Amino acid sequence: MPRLFVFFAIVFCASTSLADVWTFETPSENIQCVVGEGAGDSDLSCTIIERNGAPALPRPADCRSDWGHDFFMTNTGAVRMLCQPVSLNRDGFDRADYGITGRFGGFVCHSTKKGLECKNEVGHGFFLSRAKQRIF
Repeated sequence: MPRLFVFFAIVFCASTSLADVWTFETPSENIQCVVGEGAGDSDLSCTIIERNGAPALPRPADCRSDWGHDFFMTNTGAVRMLCQPVSLNRDGFDRADYGITGRFGGFVCHSTKKGLECKNEVGHGFFLSRAKQRIF
């Protein structure tokens, strides 16, 4: 059984007070995510470190920092892109091997060689790859 699935199964079944924040990354280490789970709600934040092409949404006029790298959503909210410096950190994340689907904190994420797709409980989500980023 793949390591990440076992990790998610353990975290999902564990008390949220024991595991309320955890991380994962794609095998390329180019997409990294942090999940936070609290009483009744959760959030997911993913960063794509290196990307090509146009961002998923146009840069806001008041954004004076990096744009198109950071994606955030709650378990029931729409996806937001964040205007902030991109983190180049590539250490300390559990690996979400290609072909793995993780279900946790109100989210489902699937890692493939084409990219990472994550959805929340109401169907909002995103697809991230170096070549393309999409919000739905």
